[in-house]
Amino acid sequence: MADVRAEARMTGRVVKLDRGLPELALEDGSHLRCEHATELVKTGEHRAVIGDMACVRIPASHEVGVIERILPRRTQLVRKDPTDRTMAQVLAANFDTVIVAQPVSEVNLRRLQRELVLAFETGAQVAVVLTKGDLAADDAVAERMRQRVQEMAGAQVAVVVMAADDAASVEAVRHLVPAGTTAVLIGRSGVGKSTLINVLVGTEARRTAHVRQTDGKGRHTTVNRAIISIPGGGDIVDMPGVRGLGLWDADAGIDAAFADIERMAEQCRFRDCKHQREPGCAVRAAVESGELSAERLEAYQQLRQETAATRQRREQAAWKRRRR
Repeated sequence: MADVRAEARMTGRVVKLDRGLPELALEDGSHLRCEHATELVKTGEHRAVIGDMACVRIPASHEVGVIERILPRRTQLVRKDPTDRTMAQVLAANFDTVIVAQPVSEVNLRRLQRELVLAFETGAQVAVVLTKGDLAADDAVAERMRQRVQEMAGAQVAVVVMAADDAASVEAVRHLVPAGTTAVLIGRSGVGKSTLINVLVGTEARRTAHVRQTDGKGRHTTVNRAIISIPGGGDIVDMPGVRGLGLWDADAGIDAAFADIERMAEQCRFRDCKHQREPGCAVRAAVESGELSAERLEAYQQLRQETAATRQRREQAAWKRRRR
């Protein structure tokens, strides 16, 4: 008997990305693997990322749907494309919170500063989860690190130490993703993101690797991006460990991540003060008095310079394209 199904069009949410093919949860509750329309690819329009809402055509005699249009994004996590320094790469879209994960016993403060800038730049809520609390030397050591991270992140950022066997700490993380919201979980490989999700979900939602007893480190196991529902809570996006964290348009993120320096800069004698050797620099004065660490100022200046250099390369590339 001939197949008489009619072509259909629906809207869906990208809930999984595996080998470049998006899987969408459609408005009728079904899931469908999709490819991008030829027109999207030819015109160079952005491709769907995890969390995107998209308009999909479902041909009558087609095994996969066709993404025809990607709806405007309300939030997006963006970094500089590691393969092309003049292009941006969107990692996720349409979320409410960015959760940065780092292991409490080996926090990389420089990387954390960069992760916070990227998170703040999205305009979403920002939180930090210090994982593997059970591997900390003792509770006092973990609390000192939590306080240090809190001072760096700012009072508006929730900082939680989580141990998989501590129900109270797990519940504190669950509260970061209330029902009806979506959080993006970022962090380098081996920080315990998959274990964190499995504890929240209560099942083996994400595959984990064994942790070495010598240093508490695990192996990279997440190879796709997926949205996972938390029982009694919202949704969380787990992604492969992100190595390169090149900044794109990050001025607003730097302003938020280094709000203390921005406040001090308002007292500088010159509005365009670079906080180097200018007279009347309130920021340098804060370093000399011990109110601000020289390391934090150096990180701030490096990130500002990186963002400016990226903007200049982008403008030069755009000028060259116009000249062709």
